[in-house]
Amino acid sequence: MHDPLRQPPGDPVIGREEDPFGDRERSLLPGPSERGQRGAGPWRVPDRISLKGLRVRGRHGVLPAERELGQEFVVDVVLFLDTAPAAAGDDLTLTVHYGELAEDLARVVAGEPVDLIETLAQRLADVCLAREQVWSVEVSVHKPAAPIPLPFDDVVVTITRSRS
Repeated sequence: MHDPLRQPPGDPVIGREEDPFGDRERSLLPGPSERGQRGAGPWRVPDRISLKGLRVRGRHGVLPAERELGQEFVVDVVLFLDTAPAAAGDDLTLTVHYGELAEDLARVVAGEPVDLIETLAQRLADVCLAREQVWSVEVSVHKPAAPIPLPFDDVVVTITRSRS
């Protein structure tokens, strides 16, 4: 049986409602009436731009050695937005320039240290949401060299944030 509250993997955590024309779920995101964008009504499945595996050295963590020596952090972001206007006009100004985004995210990771990667993830989400085209974002911060005295592959904090 279909559960309309169950979120498919990879979709943003936003209000959900069943599609009246089938058994598909769609995200409740701002439609063209609210944002003045092209489209067929307020029910819209967002497009995605993903930036995966951005590697930056930072000095985040609660231990003095983490602050002193630093370590590599890996960042993944998924931006949820409408790319149709940019595609229709082949216009970079109507979408997110992922090269500039990568540079901005790298500055945050390499910048002011924080104790928690949860805090770092929030700062990175704020950078993404500062771009007017972005409706919501999923940010994952990997700390593969976390000071854990047991074998492990990775530590990852993933957050999802939306415009309020």
